[in-house]
Amino acid sequence: MIYEWIFLILFALSFGSFLNVLIVRVPKGESIVLPNSHCPTCKAKLKAWHNVPLISYMLLKGKCAYCKKKISFVYPVVELLTLFIFIATFIKMGFSENLIENRDAFLLSIIFSLLLTLSVIDLRYKAVPDSISLTTLTLSLFLFNIIDTFSNALLLAGGFTFLRFYVSFFLKKEAMGEGDIIIAGIIGAVLGVKLSMVAIFLSSILALPISLFLRWKRSEYETPYIPFLALALFIVFMFDDEFLYFLRLLHG
Repeated sequence: MIYEWIFLILFALSFGSFLNVLIVRVPKGESIVLPNSHCPTCKAKLKAWHNVPLISYMLLKGKCAYCKKKISFVYPVVELLTLFIFIATFIKMGFSENLIENRDAFLLSIIFSLLLTLSVIDLRYKAVPDSISLTTLTLSLFLFNIIDTFSNALLLAGGFTFLRFYVSFFLKKEAMGEGDIIIAGIIGAVLGVKLSMVAIFLSSILALPISLFLRWKRSEYETPYIPFLALALFIVFMFDDEFLYFLRLLHG
């Protein structure tokens, strides 16, 4: 089993490195294949050893090998968080020596990692690329029992659509984006209807302090919601039994 875990760790770090490419290039409409990896400042083409996840960042002391400009700390953070997501998800789901039995754990790890990517993009660019969000939604539809998963995704996406219309009507402005609706569908696919309600409520609780702080500072920066939806989804998934127990207590 030790070799399987080593493979998982290496894959997760490599996938995290790929996610950094998505974060940098997709919002700009650039190809994720060409040109090869290069320094965003001096444009120098990077060598293979410059792109080893985490290790290269540490060896280069967070600076470009050529122009010595600082490399954003976002790169290693995304790689570390991706590794955490994979390990936590596989521990939660159970790591089987039968690769087929690991299908849902692997899919969930990919889904959570792509949501991390969307969160970083939303924080940085206030954008939600359809190419990433729709890919994530599509992957989520193949989880567990496909028929139930598809139904749950439709229910949550539809519910968020109605909510968007009502909130926008009363506030006289767009309060939710289309990206939020897609994320709601992903939440429904992963958690089912009951726990999805918990995740959405939790996301609003998580977002509230930031929103209040920005309003207090009179900042024009609007609070991105997708990071809080993604975080709430992951928390509820990891502690689903505890949340279900709490719901049962509420219902007597």
